[in-house]
Amino acid sequence: MLTATNIFVQYGDRVLLDHVNVIIKNKDKVGLVGRNGAGKSTLLKILAREISPMAGDITQPSQTTLAFLHQEIEIEQHRTVIDETMLAFSALQELNAQIDKMNEEIATRTDYESTSYFDLLEKFSTLNEQYAYLGGDSAEGDAVKVLQGLGFKQGDFSRKIKEFSGGWQMRVVLAKMLLKKPDYLLLDEPTNHLDIESIIWLEKFIQNYQSAAIIISHDQQFLDNCTKRTIEIELGRVQDYNAGYSKYLILRKDRREKQVASFENQQKAIAQKERTISRFMAKATKTKMAQSMQKQLDKVERIEIEPEDVGAMNILFPPAPRSGQIVVDVKNVVKNYGDLEVLKDISLTIEREDRVSFVGQNGQGKTTLAKIIVDQLSSTQGRIDLGHNVTIGYYAQNQAETLGGSRTLLETMEDHSPPEMRTKLRSILGAFLFSGEDQEKKVSVLSGGERARLALACLLLNPFNLLVLDEPTNHLDILSKEVLKNALMKYDGTLIIVSHDRSFLTDLTSRTVEFRDKKLYEYLGDINYFLKKRELDNLRQVEMHKTAAKGNDGNKKNGKKSGKTNNSNAAKPSLSKEDQAKLKELEKAVKNAERKISNLENEIKDFETKMAVDGFYNDPKSAEVLEKYNSKKQELDMAFAKWEEVVEAQGSIG
Repeated sequence: MLTATNIFVQYGDRVLLDHVNVIIKNKDKVGLVGRNGAGKSTLLKILAREISPMAGDITQPSQTTLAFLHQEIEIEQHRTVIDETMLAFSALQELNAQIDKMNEEIATRTDYESTSYFDLLEKFSTLNEQYAYLGGDSAEGDAVKVLQGLGFKQGDFSRKIKEFSGGWQMRVVLAKMLLKKPDYLLLDEPTNHLDIESIIWLEKFIQNYQSAAIIISHDQQFLDNCTKRTIEIELGRVQDYNAGYSKYLILRKDRREKQVASFENQQKAIAQKERTISRFMAKATKTKMAQSMQKQLDKVERIEIEPEDVGAMNILFPPAPRSGQIVVDVKNVVKNYGDLEVLKDISLTIEREDRVSFVGQNGQGKTTLAKIIVDQLSSTQGRIDLGHNVTIGYYAQNQAETLGGSRTLLETMEDHSPPEMRTKLRSILGAFLFSGEDQEKKVSVLSGGERARLALACLLLNPFNLLVLDEPTNHLDILSKEVLKNALMKYDGTLIIVSHDRSFLTDLTSRTVEFRDKKLYEYLGDINYFLKKRELDNLRQVEMHKTAAKGNDGNKKNGKKSGKTNNSNAAKPSLSKEDQAKLKELEKAVKNAERKISNLENEIKDFETKMAVDGFYNDPKSAEVLEKYNSKKQELDMAFAKWEEVVEAQGSIG
């Protein structure tokens, strides 16, 4: 067990962790929750021994390993993605070097009967077993599987780390951590730089992970899918709930209500006894009894209501000035970065009061198009026209990091404020939970969540009728995200939002634009509609095949009932001999295609049965199975295409 005992941390007058105790068992999946600045990241850093508490101890069993993913990364920029990822197997590589050296020694020695030779063989055998147990034979396949799960393509493996953004570099660090399979996996906001598909992949990985994981995340659905225990940090104290996030919220509310009820009942009982004591003290004959009752009352352990952090931002976007009906008109835009083509001949029209979300894998061009729209990036070809009287408010993905660290909060607001808003800056900062002396703090001392709040406060200083928000929920706690979402629901302008946060996007937008393979695909609904629609799209081919198969079976049955053979030549005597021959050949091709489709579907079903087994992704052979599975799916797609081709040709003749 990983144990934190009596941990105490204080910054200035503020007690961050007040002698807290935490125990993490071997296979725990724990969500660490609390408001921004509550001390979550501090506790993780203490558990990882990156910082030391003012008081308290951390104990970790010997021979166990721990890995910590945090927001500040250091990575060698000149290695390739695959080379950097393979460093996760440095211990295996050292083991392999020992095995190779011993193999050479065995090949050259001739003292076959000596004790030292037998010892060498025994050690050689032990090291080989250890190498196999640690997955040495499948190391590269495992690395490829994890990198692909996190969104990298085969062509990315040989690219230098320096060619990727900070978010993608963070994925390489995460891949190395997952491949090391530590006994204690500490993850601080792992989803911040992941797209929806990669988040789903990471959820499955953690669900099947055989060791402990402690996760800080503001993605409620991610916590629900990954954790079964929740540790809350609030005002220096820790509360432990044996439940995932959604159930924790219910248990927390129930616990609070019971605590308040117990407190109120005790206060009533105490007040009643105090009245009795006062009455008895007034009578000489009952003074002794009153004194005895007072002593008993003094010994009663008083119930206290634990303090609760109920502070919340107060966001209200200024009314949007009226714009023209067409707000943004994207026409045949192409965007290349050198030889890399990101967007290819895309077009998109956004009208007044449209609420549009940009979704898709990272690197598909969501942020690129957002930057082109706000004129922070130029397109390679094509044009973007803004409508009449369009004024843009832009929140960049790294907006919080662009704030000047040497400026105070108030100075930062002044830098972004028009003259007429200067008198309101302190009250706006107060609405974002920065009050009193906090407003004179340097930006450099703020946490990630506090910086994000400050950046949002700056956005409220001017009225805009087009808001373009790129990952605005990164670093915001769950309550702050809800406040921001409610404010955006009331916003009366046009909204473009880039996000991978499913719960945040739900019901917030009415159009979803997916970026995929350099193109745009539009869905007239929110994120849940988009996800459902994509699933239905994937099933259409299967349904089409089933319908076709049923039709062919029906024809065969009808042929038997009427005593006729199922022969199209007899049914169509007017066809030329050449067409009859072609039709016969096509009928054979249809049957062969349907037979192949049926066989492939059975094989794919067998693979999916294997993949559904617990622990599949920890099996060294899983990479080989996944490769074959993907290959069969490609074959199935080709078989369907062939089937459609021959059926269409058959119809054109018959």
